Amino acid sequence: MAEQAQFEELARQLSAVGAVKRDMGRILPPDCPAGSAAVLTLLGRHGDMRMSKLAELLAVDMSVTSRHVAHVAARGWIERHPDPADKRSRILRLTPAGLAQLDELSRRTTHLLAERLADWSDDEVSQLIRLMTRLRDSFGDCRSAPPRHAAAAAPVFEETTRTPASA
Repeated sequence: MAEQAQFEELARQLSAVGAVKRDMGRILPPDCPAGSAAVLTLLGRHGDMRMSKLAELLAVDMSVTSRHVAHVAARGWIERHPDPADKRSRILRLTPAGLAQLDELSRRTTHLLAERLADWSDDEVSQLIRLMTRLRDSFGDCRSAPPRHAAAAAPVFEETTRTPASA
């Protein structure tokens, strides 16, 4: 098992991934912020779904999901149809314009990654994909409570008035 110093360095590196995500966010079209891109991506990956399922996949509150859905619907990227099983619910579906927007997002993201990782070998990119997939799998569904064995093994932190910057 890895040592404490390795986990501390991993935590620092994962925090730095925020810079990568911000750079990726800069390539989004002005009318398609990250939340809208996430809605399109999830509908593209999982197909038609209820708003409650989308909120679950986004791991955000229903009010936040509603704002994202309203934004993409106003641009004609999705349609909202009555759910035949429950007329109070709506089924969300990508439109042809939404599929085109999703293709554009994919093109931009792929181009940025190809540009930034141009000096990486195919094996290094494959290894990164494999390890990131494994990391995500190790965390499982982050919306649920941690497994009991993980909670029991959780470190105990002492209270302090110091901020991380002054630690």
